[in-house]
Amino acid sequence: MSARRGIGYDGWEKGECTVIDTKTNKPIRVVTTKTAGAYLMFPMSQLDTVKQVLDSGGINYWADRFSISLNGQPEVVFVNIGKKEDPNVVQQLLDNTP
Repeated sequence: MSARRGIGYDGWEKGECTVIDTKTNKPIRVVTTKTAGAYLMFPMSQLDTVKQVLDSGGINYWADRFSISLNGQPEVVFVNIGKKEDPNVVQQLLDNTP
């Protein structure tokens, strides 16, 4: 198994998921690593929306102070999920947001 993996939800193709990465047109996924823990990566333009979703679920998180833009692409931000948070719960929150 890879050290980096996304926690999946297959309902997005049916329009059941509303927190969609505007750059990829796919759901925002919680990524987990053994060293960095769980995090989200998505366009900076969606930071306020994602923060509202995480706040509504009482999720402990912090956004990186800096965003990244490569090859003239839109800026991407990393949001770190608190170590005591369950990544599966965070993914369900993102997947089930009306």
